[in-house]
Amino acid sequence: MSNTIHNHHVPTIAEVDQIATLSDPVIRNLQITQCYHELSSVAAERTGQSANWCTFATWASRQAGQTIRKEDLVRALESVLNTTPSTTKAARGVATIARHMGAKHDIEAIQKSVRDVLNPAEAFDRASNAVGKGNKKVFEEIGREFARFFSTCLHDATFDADKIVRFCDELRPGEPPDGQRYLRQAFTRYYQAFFEPDAKMRAELLLLANIEIGFHEQTRLQPEITESLDAAFVDPKHFTLRLLKAVFPYGGWLVRGRLFFIRLRSGLIPLDEAVNTLIDAARRQIRMIITEHLMTIGFPHGVRLRLGEDLKAEFPPSLQQITNPDLRALLDQIDPTPDSLHETGATDWAYLPDRIHFIIDMFRCYQEYRDIFDPPFTPDQIVTLKTGHLPGGQL
Repeated sequence: MSNTIHNHHVPTIAEVDQIATLSDPVIRNLQITQCYHELSSVAAERTGQSANWCTFATWASRQAGQTIRKEDLVRALESVLNTTPSTTKAARGVATIARHMGAKHDIEAIQKSVRDVLNPAEAFDRASNAVGKGNKKVFEEIGREFARFFSTCLHDATFDADKIVRFCDELRPGEPPDGQRYLRQAFTRYYQAFFEPDAKMRAELLLLANIEIGFHEQTRLQPEITESLDAAFVDPKHFTLRLLKAVFPYGGWLVRGRLFFIRLRSGLIPLDEAVNTLIDAARRQIRMIITEHLMTIGFPHGVRLRLGEDLKAEFPPSLQQITNPDLRALLDQIDPTPDSLHETGATDWAYLPDRIHFIIDMFRCYQEYRDIFDPPFTPDQIVTLKTGHLPGGQL
């Protein structure tokens, strides 16, 4: 493979560190996405047009940006809450009980107050924050290691075993989430791929490295993924207090006092039961929409993958039969349907083995998909976002 980098900017450690410190999560995400693309392009000049981990990270980060920016989330949920029978019926039940308790407004006005107090924007704020934290967390670790790898090894004309050992010695031993054993192994494979003349052997080295980094990344992201999916939680007591303040603006404290004494005698009251029913219905809808955003990834030219559905692509010829013994052993360990796309859809994105199953087969199917190297933004958008401003147009 060529050891000359002709056409692409090579991101430095200092640039990665600077991006990771940006306080605006939207601008930070856009710059992270662009930096991943630049890292991906640099690696491809040494290894050929086979996707590396940064190639996939470009589009995963771009998708994360939609959740971070909360694009269409609130609008989508408002539509669902206003049209789904389970939530509209539950909201009307709460409004009816509030009316019986002496609320002066009519049922429709109280229902509007119920929807306003439910405030799905708070759930999406929590999801946005969790996704933003995960986006930053992965980039400042793995993106930085790619920049360090390039600064150390990118231009080597011959394989230098001592150099790659010294590079890996700065990575922590042990298993993820704290250890970086898989990163050590992965960067060694990438370095070997720089000098591997056989196209099939190089493709298998790259797939193995991609999977190893992906496994480390997803293990590290487990808390943020769980947090983002749990963003739909609504505290019934908090909701009830806010609803009483909205529906009884002048006598709410009297109503709350009366409810307090009734609960002391009887436990749950009809309003509590109605609120619980509403919150359960709303929580399902909120989680569904957040999950839809989290469990979709878009590649160039309209390719959209639903992470809850089986992959409909095919393995490229170079990866249909696996001969690398380390790759074969890893696939046998973490792929429940080896060499098959059967049951690749992740039924629960918060469950690490389900995520890994989908991701490793996605890596394998799309490793030689040339369009995946397309830039995520237009040249004008790149100029704008690198100045720290939000670009116009489709992001």
